[in-house]
Amino acid sequence: MAKITSGVGTSHIPLLGHIIDKGDSGDEKWAPIFDGYRFTKQWIREQKPDVVILVYNDHATAFDMKMIPTFAIGCGEEYHPADEGYGARPVPIVKGAPKLAWHITESLIKQGFDMTVVNEMDVDHGLTVPLSMVFGEVEEWPCQVIPLAVNTVVYPSPTGERCLALGRAIRAAVEQFPEDVNVQVWGTGGMSHQLLGERAGLINQEWDLAFMDDLKSDYEKLGAISQVEYIRESGTEGSEMVMWLIMRGALHDQVNEVHRHYHVPVSNTALGHLIYENVNDGAEESV
Repeated sequence: MAKITSGVGTSHIPLLGHIIDKGDSGDEKWAPIFDGYRFTKQWIREQKPDVVILVYNDHATAFDMKMIPTFAIGCGEEYHPADEGYGARPVPIVKGAPKLAWHITESLIKQGFDMTVVNEMDVDHGLTVPLSMVFGEVEEWPCQVIPLAVNTVVYPSPTGERCLALGRAIRAAVEQFPEDVNVQVWGTGGMSHQLLGERAGLINQEWDLAFMDDLKSDYEKLGAISQVEYIRESGTEGSEMVMWLIMRGALHDQVNEVHRHYHVPVSNTALGHLIYENVNDGAEESV
């Protein structure tokens, strides 16, 4: 049977992809950022996930003001890196996991989540930068990926409670898949940042660290935070952090935090990263 073994939370700052693609990730000035992912690269080689469900927000590449689904799941065979205005990143094509993706989609809809099904789309830095930060520079990504896009761009975004519930529904769906598949769920985006307006450049380190502290054991409290409070405390783009709640909801109530990294600033953004492993095999925690 398939099972979700662990979760990853990470920012998806586009500058990081640019640094990697230029071959500058080893520069001394970037060391405080990339050193925080050394543990992760070793950890992921040991974990060997078959499939990553990667939760991210699209940045007007696949979706724009004409159409912005609240939750969209990729059921296609593959996804090409998007051209975000300066050419597509020179990273591998993302291989999908259509059989598992369709199974999850059917289950989620039966559980009350009306998912938008996407068979073709390009994927931007929201998805490719986390892959680069975790797997490094590779000839091909070592696992299949199911993109799960969340609207955090246009009001109203889904609530934290809804994101937690979606995570739990994803876990239920995965646990019903009959094949032995090692699945991870990654929540990306954040931490605090605001790109436009009078508060552009906002970083709230105290808020970010409290969020990371509460995510392990007090995540229900985070689910109750309104979008207005996310924006007030962490900036307009800081509300991307609700996507970490999908990852958290997909895991067991009891998790071990095996790694954490936080750094400010990266361009005009705070960077957060952590790894959770489920404490047990989840037999007594089935949802």
